[in-house]
Amino acid sequence: MEAKKTPKADLTKKSGMFLNLGLAVAVGATLAAFEWKSYDDGALKDLGQVTDNFEELIDIPITEQPPPPPPPVEQPIIEEIPDEVEIEEKIEVNFDVDVKEETVIKEVVIAEAPVEEKADEIFDVVENQPVPPGGMSGWNQYLSKNLKYPTQARRMGIEGTVIVVFVVNTDGSIQDVDVLRGIGGGCDEEAVRVVSNAPNWEPGKQRGRPVRTRMRLPIRFKLS
Repeated sequence: MEAKKTPKADLTKKSGMFLNLGLAVAVGATLAAFEWKSYDDGALKDLGQVTDNFEELIDIPITEQPPPPPPPVEQPIIEEIPDEVEIEEKIEVNFDVDVKEETVIKEVVIAEAPVEEKADEIFDVVENQPVPPGGMSGWNQYLSKNLKYPTQARRMGIEGTVIVVFVVNTDGSIQDVDVLRGIGGGCDEEAVRVVSNAPNWEPGKQRGRPVRTRMRLPIRFKLS
């Protein structure tokens, strides 16, 4: 017959406590093994007092550094071309025009417009000026023979040059005689008379054709 254990002698009830206690002891031993330090038993050396020779630190103020200068801008290089160098440039011209072989292009000739000259037009300047009979020497001879010094101008001592303007027609006849600048004393009227009675001149010509031409002619009065 099996004997019954007393409740105090029964250890199975305390097995959980013993298990927890064993685990705690094992963990503590493991931590103690990692934390254990070994020290060298050698004699400690007395370093004594070490005198430092370091200079005292000086507070150096922080200086503001200027910003770096911008990078230099490269200027384009301009190459001068000498005057005597010719620049050849190819220019392609494309005319999209279909010209048939039988097409004939007529040459355009621009003719000068004909110069229309009016019959009664008076020229101040012409290619060929009118000429009196015998030239200028013949004109001077005509004046010396036909010009009379006015009595009034002679008595008043008037002398000088009268400029007469007149028109030489296409047939050489003279008309529209007038005084452009006079000196008075009857000299102006005498100059007009002599020119009006002059023989026909050789008419002036423009482009080879006779034209009416306006003439200006000086007539000198001088006391001897």
